[in-house]
Amino acid sequence: MTSESHAAQRRQRAGRVTAWVLGIILLLAIAATAWIGVRGFLAYMHLTSAQDSASDAASALSDPAKAANLIANISSHTAAAHDLTDDIVWKAGEQLPWVGPQLAAVSTVAAALDDVASQSLTPLASAAASFSLDSIRPQNGAIDLTIFTDLQDAASTGASGIGAATSVINGIDTTPLVSPLRKAVDKVSDLLTQVHTGADALNRTTQLMPAMLGAAGPRNYLVVFQNNAEWRSLGGIVGAMVLVHTENGQITLAGQASSQDFPHYDSPVVPLTDDEVRLFGTQPATYVQNITQIPDFTRDAPIIKAMWEQQTGTPIDGVLSLDPVALSYLLEATGPLTLPTGDELNSSNAVQLLLNEAYLRYEDPDVQDLFFAAAAGSVFSALTAGGTDPVTLVSALGRAGNEGRLMVWNAAPEEQAILDGTTLQGALGPLDPDVTEFGVYLNDGTGSKMDYYMEAASDAAWCDGEAALSVTLRNNAPADAASLPKYITGGGSFGVPPGIVETLAYVYLPEGAELVSTSVVGQENPSFGGGTDDGRQVIVWKTRLAPGEQITLNVRANVPGSNQIVTRMTPTIHRDDTSPFAITCEVTQ
Repeated sequence: MTSESHAAQRRQRAGRVTAWVLGIILLLAIAATAWIGVRGFLAYMHLTSAQDSASDAASALSDPAKAANLIANISSHTAAAHDLTDDIVWKAGEQLPWVGPQLAAVSTVAAALDDVASQSLTPLASAAASFSLDSIRPQNGAIDLTIFTDLQDAASTGASGIGAATSVINGIDTTPLVSPLRKAVDKVSDLLTQVHTGADALNRTTQLMPAMLGAAGPRNYLVVFQNNAEWRSLGGIVGAMVLVHTENGQITLAGQASSQDFPHYDSPVVPLTDDEVRLFGTQPATYVQNITQIPDFTRDAPIIKAMWEQQTGTPIDGVLSLDPVALSYLLEATGPLTLPTGDELNSSNAVQLLLNEAYLRYEDPDVQDLFFAAAAGSVFSALTAGGTDPVTLVSALGRAGNEGRLMVWNAAPEEQAILDGTTLQGALGPLDPDVTEFGVYLNDGTGSKMDYYMEAASDAAWCDGEAALSVTLRNNAPADAASLPKYITGGGSFGVPPGIVETLAYVYLPEGAELVSTSVVGQENPSFGGGTDDGRQVIVWKTRLAPGEQITLNVRANVPGSNQIVTRMTPTIHRDDTSPFAITCEVTQ
């Protein structure tokens, strides 16, 4: 055999070996693909089953004892999905181009959800197994504080774990993902964000409520009611007030007052900053009805505390604020109440009865105060009697807090810190540093109750690379509004003709913003002023509207970055959050 024949044979053998190697590699690739495909399909089925089980989570709210079985079922599916996407073949696939990011996203989601179900929710469900929302109903005016202390450890663990999982999911780069997977990841992210919000709220509640309910000693809390018929930045003038005393879970009504019980102080009861004095004058710290003109409850509450203590001598441990709209939410939990006057107070008529009809019926402010005191006392009695629906009550409080209608301030810094980053603090500025926020804070300049008839809306958007804000005000008062009682129209006391509504708006630009332009539709010779507060530029805009008139302010500003853009506005009597005056970029140009 010649050397050429040997060479040919070697080439043939090498070719066969190469073919076998390539064939084996191909078979292994096919097997690996099949392995990953089958396991991926099974993981998908388990995650779908977990999602189906999670859809029943809402029913567990009314009976948390059901949560243990529910979480156990979810956990079994998430654990299986995690195992199926955590083997060596799957991990090797994650290193491949294109398909790798898809596999990595699936395994990351499965692992994060398994951590949530097994390490965060399972301890919480175990603690909740012996808990029922009915147990938070006051019994003989008292709440059992062990309800909160027994849940503290599990609530803390749950909030921490769910927060960590949420960060992991939010950290997934969805850019290379195929559309269906990208949508799925976004959906899981939204779901976990919602779950974390609830777990975080529970954690804060179990930490704060025992202290506020007097676990370590008696407490006094002043509850103030803001009157949205006469606007102030955070809602309305401070009107009726009740003093609530707590001790070892016992809750009692210790006193009531109204704004008429407070004098006009000669000098501020607490120091104001130079910015605050330039923008608002000294009125927020010298006149009780103007306290909430400063759009920051962490500044306003200490002023209310100082005035109450100076006037009554009773020390205050904290201040809570509600408005009649929030009260209407609470009435959904208590059900209709019969007032000493014979009136029925319910969730549907509370705003109209308290903010308009009372003024039409009673012209004497002293009689009005008696009516408001009777209403406040009736609601307090209903809430502490234990007859409320706890699920509806929790929902009502959450809604009021989200809308800025419920605010809480604690004098003890360590207790107030528990509320950091929540809407309950009513603090100035965005809760999320990655959000661009305008602030629109409305104040009555008429000295009247005409804001019951006013409608306000605001909207913000990115337009041509600039932050754009639109604010619309409309006077919906009847054409003959001038004939309404003097206490409603103001009677021209502050130089505003009866029936006309004067509004002073403080428009806070986002932090670091540079004003580009302002324009007004519906107002000749707009009245503008300005200043700064906490480093933010503030536009002060004054308007006067007759019945049926509408006006719109458009603002453009340069703002660093391109974050989500929102606007925070004074809560008015309107319960619908949707804006009837939504803007487009064309409108603001």
